Amino acid sequence: MGLAMLVGAGTGLGSIAFRWCIQTFTRLFSGHDDYAAAPGSSNPHISWLGPFFVLVVPVVGGLLYGPLVNRFAREARGHGVPEVMLAVAQRGGRISPKVAVVKTLASALTIGSGGSVGREGPIVQIGSALGSTLGRLTRLTEDRVKLLVACGAAGGIAATFNAPLAGVIFAMELILAAFSIEAFGATVLASVAASIIGRAAFGDVAFLTLPAFHVQHLIQYALFAVLGVLAGGVGVAFTRVLYSIEDACDWVWRGPEWLRPAAGGLALGIVLLALPEMYGVGYPVLKGATEGKYAIGFLLILLAGKMIATSLTIGIGGSGGVFAPSLFIGATLGAAFGAGAHTLLPGSAGAAGAYALVGMGAVFAGASRAPITAVVILFELTGEYSIILPLMLAIVLATVTSRMLSRDTVYTLKLRRRGIDLEGPAAGAAIGGETVASVMEPLPTTVADSLELAEVALLLSRSEHGALPVRDPEGAYLGIVTARAVTEALTEQPDGAPSTTGDLVEMPPRVTTDQQLVHALQPLLSASGTGLPVLDAGRDEPVGWLSHQGAQVFPESARVSVVTAADPAHDHGPCGPDGSYLMCGGAPR
Repeated sequence: MGLAMLVGAGTGLGSIAFRWCIQTFTRLFSGHDDYAAAPGSSNPHISWLGPFFVLVVPVVGGLLYGPLVNRFAREARGHGVPEVMLAVAQRGGRISPKVAVVKTLASALTIGSGGSVGREGPIVQIGSALGSTLGRLTRLTEDRVKLLVACGAAGGIAATFNAPLAGVIFAMELILAAFSIEAFGATVLASVAASIIGRAAFGDVAFLTLPAFHVQHLIQYALFAVLGVLAGGVGVAFTRVLYSIEDACDWVWRGPEWLRPAAGGLALGIVLLALPEMYGVGYPVLKGATEGKYAIGFLLILLAGKMIATSLTIGIGGSGGVFAPSLFIGATLGAAFGAGAHTLLPGSAGAAGAYALVGMGAVFAGASRAPITAVVILFELTGEYSIILPLMLAIVLATVTSRMLSRDTVYTLKLRRRGIDLEGPAAGAAIGGETVASVMEPLPTTVADSLELAEVALLLSRSEHGALPVRDPEGAYLGIVTARAVTEALTEQPDGAPSTTGDLVEMPPRVTTDQQLVHALQPLLSASGTGLPVLDAGRDEPVGWLSHQGAQVFPESARVSVVTAADPAHDHGPCGPDGSYLMCGGAPR
């Protein structure tokens, strides 16, 4: 608890330093607090260049952050969240402490010199690096280090957006990919600590201020549903454009990596000259879209421009997040959709700003496939509870649409392109890559569904397994019956139903012979010691059995002989020469 709060407080202070760096570099490079609020104006420091200064500053910025990232922490390049997800999933939560410093400077230079990326991804990586470093310095277990990494991510989102609950949900849904009481408690403490510090520095105000909104006509729900489907497709399109432009940059560039951001900065400058609203994060433009300040045509131009500018910034080697760009894209999509709906149905479409808000959450959900985070963060960013029902509807439909169109998210696709599967075994792992067929055991004796419970109990007591497969009179596989279910039935209802095996049949998680072992481990853990039937890959017919003992496959180098104190050839008994516990036949003694 103490360490979680310390990580949260450190992340809150880090967010203040990061925001200060962004503001400082933005003033230095553009002469404005936020150039997106005054697009097309000149830089007062070099007023003789007029608006053409945007051709120069991305190049200068690239000359500064390119060598910095290439020399000290290459993992600071890009949007940051995938690296944190990988550290938690396969690297025991290990993140280099250099990342926090390099990411702060590189992202601030990228955004300050015109890079069209967000500040949320960097602060997540900065906070996670702090949590990882603190966890390893205090020699915590791997699970606790991962938890502190998630605490840093939660604190980053909480301090940046003034959204403490969204920080918690983000950490558990995207970083840990699991929910537990311990994780919830720790991330809440970190999020609260970061939020207190963030509010002291930035004030306790909602991110966006919108007029009161109420759904006044049922047809609006249909419109929000359509927007959700469109937003899911746009989220997937953003992901594909992002990595397509990154591929194009990889194909074009043949020089040293440290020079790539400067060379690519000229292309980014051309985009900024044509569409200066893309300079930096772009929150003033996003707010203008929610307030209905732009025509439909210009909103669509802003949508396409943000996709290109963000993708180009990351493709040339810039450092920054995709969280804020997805919100920007969603706001422009929603505002354009709302304006169109209002033109066609002026009496029942409602306010266009509400569609912009819903579009923000739906596009983020379509890109990241994190619907709970999207709902919570949009509610906290605006404080508008009246929008919650259409928001949930659109976000769920966007998530479903995204899942139908793409296997990966904007975060996981970056890793899969590098040959990393977060759901698969880590590279070089001793176990996990084998197929279930290679480790499964023979199928236990099956029982008939008409067998009396007392007879089943006797069979289970003689079996090595806590469950047995069940078949009907025609021999068709029905599922399994567990010792726990039989025991409960006999002790709690000795004189009533259920009375036969068929009354207690359960259908276990589906595990097939061609699955990798790593994918079958989670269903096996949920089986609570009973084991699982293994089905033939082509048909739902059990051909083997997977148990915890069978899944313990170790390489030959991990096996050692049994050593006892009575063995005259050894003088250190059951322990190794260094005092470590020996393994017996590949399993702990």
